[in-house]
Amino acid sequence: MSRVCELTGKGPMVGNNVSHAKNRTRRRFLPNLNDVTLQSETLGRGIKFRISASALRSVDHRGGLDAYLAKAKDTELSVNAQKVKKEIAKAQAATA
Repeated sequence: MSRVCELTGKGPMVGNNVSHAKNRTRRRFLPNLNDVTLQSETLGRGIKFRISASALRSVDHRGGLDAYLAKAKDTELSVNAQKVKKEIAKAQAATA
């Protein structure tokens, strides 16, 4: 399972562990990923995502999954999230 956020595209970063004696060894900084089920008001169901904690706060800030995906760039989204975005847009166009 890849360690990449499905909504923001955040992935591992690399850097150094630095000891008191200033010895440097390489390390990875992993994103804080969580498995969550987000509810879509338009589709009326929950969708499972593996997203970072900061992405979860962003979804809440923008007013839910539908509003977040409407503003999100397709290049940052995973294939699964892009499918959900198109599904939501199609459902909103059908009701409007």
